[in-house]
Amino acid sequence: MRLAVLASGSGTLLDAILTARLPVEVVVVDRPCRAQEIAAAHGVDCVLVERHDFGATFDRDGYTKLVVDVLESNAVDLVVMAGFGTVLGAPAFGAFAGRIINTHPALLPAFKGWHAVRDALAAGVKVTGCTVHVATIEVDDGPILAQGTVEVLPDDDEATLHERIKEVERRLYVETIRDVVADPALLEGSRR
Repeated sequence: MRLAVLASGSGTLLDAILTARLPVEVVVVDRPCRAQEIAAAHGVDCVLVERHDFGATFDRDGYTKLVVDVLESNAVDLVVMAGFGTVLGAPAFGAFAGRIINTHPALLPAFKGWHAVRDALAAGVKVTGCTVHVATIEVDDGPILAQGTVEVLPDDDEATLHERIKEVERRLYVETIRDVVADPALLEGSRR
């Protein structure tokens, strides 16, 4: 199975994935970022499909088609989102239906969205965590593949809690990707 990893930031998830020697063919980033350096350090090709428009006029489907072109030209079987900052449009879910996975820093279906850790703290939950799921056109939706829990400590703030979630997330994501590579049937039933 050939993997592509989509990343945008510090690349900690990407580093965990590459360190685990998963079969990553290409890394795609939407902006210049540290993930490019991490891909280079692991000897993996990295393609910058730079997003220039962050306003209301952003052509999400047009941008997504550029990303899909890179993925298809590398003949990837599974797309792994690792902190990719751009929400993909319909062309990705048409081309890779049921074959895009994502991780989210909350126990879905609770606390969807960009501020999941902050929202969990504001709600006063005692336990939160992370979810690995099949990505769909609906953000933070789709079949759940795995979840890991993290206790919320009394003195937690957003930064400390998010860092502990990331520790669990890196381990859980690598394990889940490894399981899917070994048994792609785990994704069966997720194509909707």
